[in-house]
Amino acid sequence: MVNFEFATAGHIVFGAGVVKQAGAIAAVMGKRALIATGRSPEQVAPLLQSLSANGISFDLFPIAGEPTTDSIIAGVLRARAENCDIVIGFGGGSAIDTAKAVAAMLNNPGELLDYLEVIGKGKSILYPSAPCIAVPTTAGAGAEVTRNAVLASPAHQVKVSLRSPHMLPKVALVDPELTLSLPPAATASTGMDALAQLIEPFVCNRANPLTDAFCRAGLPRAAHSLQRAFEQGDDIAAREDMSLASLLGGLALANAGLGAVHGFAGPIGGAFHAPHGAVCAILLPLVMAVNVRALRERQPDSPALTRYDEVAVMLTGNPNAAAADAVAWTQQLCRTLNIPPLSAYGVGPGDVDDLVEKAAVASSMKSNPIALTRQELRDILIQAL
Repeated sequence: MVNFEFATAGHIVFGAGVVKQAGAIAAVMGKRALIATGRSPEQVAPLLQSLSANGISFDLFPIAGEPTTDSIIAGVLRARAENCDIVIGFGGGSAIDTAKAVAAMLNNPGELLDYLEVIGKGKSILYPSAPCIAVPTTAGAGAEVTRNAVLASPAHQVKVSLRSPHMLPKVALVDPELTLSLPPAATASTGMDALAQLIEPFVCNRANPLTDAFCRAGLPRAAHSLQRAFEQGDDIAAREDMSLASLLGGLALANAGLGAVHGFAGPIGGAFHAPHGAVCAILLPLVMAVNVRALRERQPDSPALTRYDEVAVMLTGNPNAAAADAVAWTQQLCRTLNIPPLSAYGVGPGDVDDLVEKAAVASSMKSNPIALTRQELRDILIQAL
């Protein structure tokens, strides 16, 4: 038995309509909320109504695209100027990561770069964040239960994490009804991110019995419902499955780890305007195939090989499926969901070597089930173009 630890949001509330509880929950935390959101005002309306009904004033902080170091600094200044004592993230992973980062920096001294890994000093966040409530409106990131925020640094052309157990939201409100209006393309990319975040923690080198249970519960749901949610956006049962799969993936990755898919996603997302989920989607079957091949060649006794076979059974529903079937199933799903290649975002052969070097030192790469060679990493990227 491996040693492990587990931490998550202080309180998780899941179910249709639970966004209406936000105001009552916020009322015991403070009086004024900064709301980080990428959604239009009418989509935020249920949250605002609940806050107003419970005497909570608010200031909207719109998020255009994925969070950057500059946007976090601006959010902290805004929260202080508006005397906000609560931070709420309402939206996809970008809005929630923004909220978590702003909440952390509100209560900790110094500059953002003091705490960032890779490009900063990597100092530990010492003090608890300001109260943070996470309300996801997509089903993919699982950011409502993770202890980090992924931020792009335009100056360094890379994405890095602000990371601390203090950054776990006090409350995660997961309301599948909020995902009903998600367009097909966003459903596909965020859903594939959720799938990756269930597969990678399950096969990674820090998997543990508790996170295994989350992955085993989430993978069949994602396999059964992602295509349905893509094709029939108003299918509430499919949306519930994907919201739960996303939540379970977030719980798993935060307490086990990820792998090469996310090791690549940071550098690619930092250098190109490519949606995180779409990047993860196109890389997922390629990473799976290379991992399985490398394990068979260099670590044939690795338990990760058995786990890839188990992934295949959960994805296909075939009790006799093996790892190769998982790769083929995932590739077909990418085609069905119209996942574009990396070249669609401007990534070309000339970018491969630089991206490989950056990915090789990414924190997510450390938990990949096997250390991949530079040539294996190149092979993955070239095929993804």
